[in-house]
Amino acid sequence: MKTSDLHAKTHEELKSLLIDLSKESFNLKMQKATNQLTATHQIRIVKKNIARVLFVIGEKERVNYV
Repeated sequence: MKTSDLHAKTHEELKSLLIDLSKESFNLKMQKATNQLTATHQIRIVKKNIARVLFVIGEKERVNYV
């Protein structure tokens, strides 16, 4: 997921994407806790994607504020 792709999305699309990523993060954490997760690097990728989405949401809010 690239930030340039995220900039093209609306605020509502970003919020729904954030919810989906949070659910995915929770599911991955539960799989790890029950030793069902084989690709542990997925947790790091999802966390970075959440940070990217939050960054773009913050940017859009700052631009609209000024």
